[in-house]
Amino acid sequence: MKKSVHAPSSRSLRGFFHRFHTTMFILLVLGGLVYATMSLASLLNDASIGGDYQSPITAGSIDQSTLDRINALHTSDGVLPTEQPQTGRSNPFIE
Repeated sequence: MKKSVHAPSSRSLRGFFHRFHTTMFILLVLGGLVYATMSLASLLNDASIGGDYQSPITAGSIDQSTLDRINALHTSDGVLPTEQPQTGRSNPFIE
């Protein structure tokens, strides 16, 4: 009978990895997903526009009617305009 060339500690280490390789892979993938989610969340939270922000769009690159329509939009903290009643066909999928 041939003698094993592996040391006893490497045999136990190989047995450990053979037994738990799926669990370690799942933990590694979940850890990566948690890291990616936390990184994305911190990026979105820190990405705020300062008060001194100046838009790169100049008045010459957009016509005046488009600028007037943009300025007429309401802000997210403002009151929403009232909804106009529909004329014509109605969509049965909207409540």
